[in-house]
Amino acid sequence: MCGVLGIALANQTSAVAPELFDGCLFLQHRGQDAAGIATCGQRGRLYQCKGNGMARDVFTQHRMNGLVGSMGIAHLRYPTAGSSANSEAQPFYVNSPYGICLGHNGNLVNTLSLRRYMDEDVHRHINTDSDSELLLNIFASELEKHNKYRVNNDDIFHALEGVYRLCRGGYACVGMLAGYGMIGFRDPNGIRPLLIGERTNTDGSKDYMLASESVVLKAHHFNTYRDLNPGEAVIVPKDCGKEKPEFRQVVPINCYRPDLFEYVYFARPDSVLDGISVYHTRLRMGIKLAENVLKQIKPEDIDVVVSVPDTARTCALECASALKKPYREGFVKNRYVGRTFIMPNQKERVSSVRRKLNPMDSEFSGKRVLIVDDSIVRGTTSKEIISMAKEAGAEKVYFASAAPAIRFNHIYGIDLADTKQLIAYNKSTEEVSAELGCDKVIYQSLEDLIDCCKTDKIQKFEVGVFTGNYVTGVEDGYLQELERVRALNKAKLNDLKADVDIGLYNSADYQD
Repeated sequence: MCGVLGIALANQTSAVAPELFDGCLFLQHRGQDAAGIATCGQRGRLYQCKGNGMARDVFTQHRMNGLVGSMGIAHLRYPTAGSSANSEAQPFYVNSPYGICLGHNGNLVNTLSLRRYMDEDVHRHINTDSDSELLLNIFASELEKHNKYRVNNDDIFHALEGVYRLCRGGYACVGMLAGYGMIGFRDPNGIRPLLIGERTNTDGSKDYMLASESVVLKAHHFNTYRDLNPGEAVIVPKDCGKEKPEFRQVVPINCYRPDLFEYVYFARPDSVLDGISVYHTRLRMGIKLAENVLKQIKPEDIDVVVSVPDTARTCALECASALKKPYREGFVKNRYVGRTFIMPNQKERVSSVRRKLNPMDSEFSGKRVLIVDDSIVRGTTSKEIISMAKEAGAEKVYFASAAPAIRFNHIYGIDLADTKQLIAYNKSTEEVSAELGCDKVIYQSLEDLIDCCKTDKIQKFEVGVFTGNYVTGVEDGYLQELERVRALNKAKLNDLKADVDIGLYNSADYQD
């Protein structure tokens, strides 16, 4: 699960890089592993800066000075089963045909057959394990079939038809053709989010932005915006001050099923995705969770409700209100420690939880505590939190999850764990409670969670992480391949990864 961003400015003498950098800060929660920006100057020359780390660390002032041009795209990477080598930071670039950059949020599930196709039929070399590089080369190979000196919009849309025909999975992409324009497209099931917005300047011209979440659009005054539909693509011309973007439904909507995990955990609460307010879904999750809690625990057996900061706070507050119990901030968060379920080994995850959260004894001592979290993945974090609550003197600890039990891999861009590492895999709720060391675990039901999120327009969601039934299906051997790659990377037995991307000079100091 990554963050993608693209901006085209009407004023072609303006520099887009500062606004892309600022937009990355609003999407930083979507990817803290690597960051990258690619821009295009007036003569079609491409510039890039990318590397591992947070946006504020990658995009130094000196590097930003080399990112010239009024059009550009940005990417924030969230680690998946592949390695975290610098060379796999995005956007990716291919020079043929025409010069193309692409940033991709999601995962393809038929990568094995696509790699064979690239090798045996198209004869394109894929240099990394990233399916984003694979997707870019598929698009490039489809565009190359036109064999023209210059392409037009129809050629690009027809090339995207080939991408949709060949690629299966969840994806939202922003791309850029050197000297031509910016493109955005979304998978036919709408699994991964992508929005487009416009901003009117004082002279009446318009700037355009593509983004993973509405919050970055609003923050930059792109106040007229909408979601791209599943299977829809847009081309924003480089000279967008004179030419309007062209939209096209490239393939029919297969179904409209956004990833339910976006609303539970991943998206910012102040975002609206596919017309659904993330904040209001989490409020409703708290009410539904309270109803489920009361079916399993007597009200008098709960003294206080505590949230695991930060994502669960909205849900926990509403849950406490529905239960008519006091809400307390029982854990103080150290904001300078990263997410724990992506740490490379179990011992590091345990120590990270202790560094990240510190319990306040006064809120636990002698109390029967209901702790609310957004989800339970491996259980490592939950186990440590429960242990800390007991060490702080809690008489009883109940643990409630705003999400149902996660028993299957997330195959569309979040590297949760191999299925067998998930704490709920092949376990009953009672067995999970025993392993976590709490008095009881209460899960949100899937039906209730869907009710919290659905609208008149969207009634169904991608829920494979809970059920094992994925909307796109799974290619034979795909899950086994994911586990193999993880094992190789963990054991450092895979091919040595290139330190940097070979495609484009990094942080060029040249002026266009």
